[in-house]
Amino acid sequence: MEGHPTRARRLTRAVVYAVVVAVPLGLLAFLVRTQFGPLADLDQAVIDAATEVTRAHPRLQSVAETWELISQPWVMYLVLGVPVCLFAWFRLHLRTRAWWALATMATGWTVAVLLKTMVQRGRPVIEEPFATHAGYSFPSGHATNNAIVVTIVLLLLRPVLGTTARRVLLAVGAAWVLLTCLDRLFLGAHFPSDVVAGVLLGCGLCIASYAGYVGWSPPTTSTTPSKESADGVPHQVA
Repeated sequence: MEGHPTRARRLTRAVVYAVVVAVPLGLLAFLVRTQFGPLADLDQAVIDAATEVTRAHPRLQSVAETWELISQPWVMYLVLGVPVCLFAWFRLHLRTRAWWALATMATGWTVAVLLKTMVQRGRPVIEEPFATHAGYSFPSGHATNNAIVVTIVLLLLRPVLGTTARRVLLAVGAAWVLLTCLDRLFLGAHFPSDVVAGVLLGCGLCIASYAGYVGWSPPTTSTTPSKESADGVPHQVA
């Protein structure tokens, strides 16, 4: 379609975005993996301070435990991510965008699991832990997958949202991800670098994926009109 980026431009753009995300993420993973002293000390200091606040305020602990449950990755995917994709597919007729969103969410989940396995960071060790958290710590699964779902929803619905709606959803989504990150700290489930890496991975992967996708049009061999382009706007097929 005229005016849309060529495949080479889209792929180049996606690679550039991916590198911009991968470099700081890789550096952070390296510092964590090698137990870089200043970072380890900062992480532990923040965790100690955060958990002390939680112990001093039982109501905060109750709220944090509730937030932990509702922000579980599988809950976010089943309650928000997948339903919004189905809504975009069946009601908004944004089929290629819905496929892109589903594929990106699956990829993000997989990359996070692989990164956890590569870094193999243990969970924070604190006095009087609030709960036992299984699995590796870096990156935070809650932070990563909540960032993925929020970013996907914003990008998926972008063509049908007005300026005000986009800003409102962006503010709500950013607040949701921030609260999820704080929740992991107050419960002593993750170090600060874990949640930073999670947000960087989640948002960065989605944006890089979208940079490679937007402007793409599904191949067609018929003269059927009104085929969807990657920007969500129907176009005529010659």
